Amino acid sequence: MSQLAAAAYLRQGLTSFFRLPMADLRHQGPEAYRGADAVLLGVPWDGSVTYRPGTRFAPYELRRVSALVQGYHPGHRLDVFSTITARDGGNVAFPPFSPAAVRECISAEVGAIVDAGAVPFVVGGDHSIALPCLHTLHRHHGPVCVVHIDAHLDTSTAEVWGEPHHHGTPFRHALERGLIAPGGLFQVGIRATWGGADEGNLVAAHGATVFGMDAIETLGMPTIAKHIVAGVGDRPVYISFDIDGVDPAYAPGTGTPVPGGITSREARRLLQSLAGINLVGMDLVEVAPNLDHADITLHLGAHLLFEGLALAAVARRTTGATGT
Repeated sequence: MSQLAAAAYLRQGLTSFFRLPMADLRHQGPEAYRGADAVLLGVPWDGSVTYRPGTRFAPYELRRVSALVQGYHPGHRLDVFSTITARDGGNVAFPPFSPAAVRECISAEVGAIVDAGAVPFVVGGDHSIALPCLHTLHRHHGPVCVVHIDAHLDTSTAEVWGEPHHHGTPFRHALERGLIAPGGLFQVGIRATWGGADEGNLVAAHGATVFGMDAIETLGMPTIAKHIVAGVGDRPVYISFDIDGVDPAYAPGTGTPVPGGITSREARRLLQSLAGINLVGMDLVEVAPNLDHADITLHLGAHLLFEGLALAAVARRTTGATGT
């Protein structure tokens, strides 16, 4: 089943990602994911932020604006939702006062999606949700490559805030636990200050490739994407997109803005240029609707999710399968 027609969507009165059918989890449980190529999953959690909260509301608001996105991708020359079967998996339900329980709930839900043969598109929430996603994908695929778009390295230590798990630490844990393939971390848009030299030393020691803003200005996004595509080869890839990787002039709706970032056009161009990768999962995080202006961050976020779904559709058109 593809997107609902706009008039039918309005008549129905329900809000789903991209006007997609909802997975009937109430009656079917995890079997509701069976037969889908891609499942969008909301994680309304911002209990791990270090500055301004609000990202817990992003899954709801992104659903609202995503209804305006049509299904045909003119760049890839395909109708995304006719090429793949995509569903809205609702939101992860969790006890709101236990970060450890939240991680377990995310891991279990993402695991159900992957077990059903679908690619999870996880909509946060803060960036701490990336770690349980990577844990789950590691159990199914082994170490994965990661394309990480962000202003920050997210390799902070417990010494910075007195807590080992928050939205600035997921990639430290992922690297130290072997969830990311050696040399398989590609970080784009990095420009924030560090809590200490160890944050940069860690990614260097694990062979990560960091494309800071100087490199982006010099090389351009298509060239950077070519480097990434060549670097990952046919290995499984997870895209982790922190909206603060985009300059706050284009994406003000985030709790940790850093000036001097990539443009919204560069963000979309990067994802479009990754066509051909073996995408096994994606997250979009750190969108804070309460800090947005005229929904411009939300509209960008919805289109970034669409670009990710388009990558899954390109893989389906090319190989006849996704998430392999």
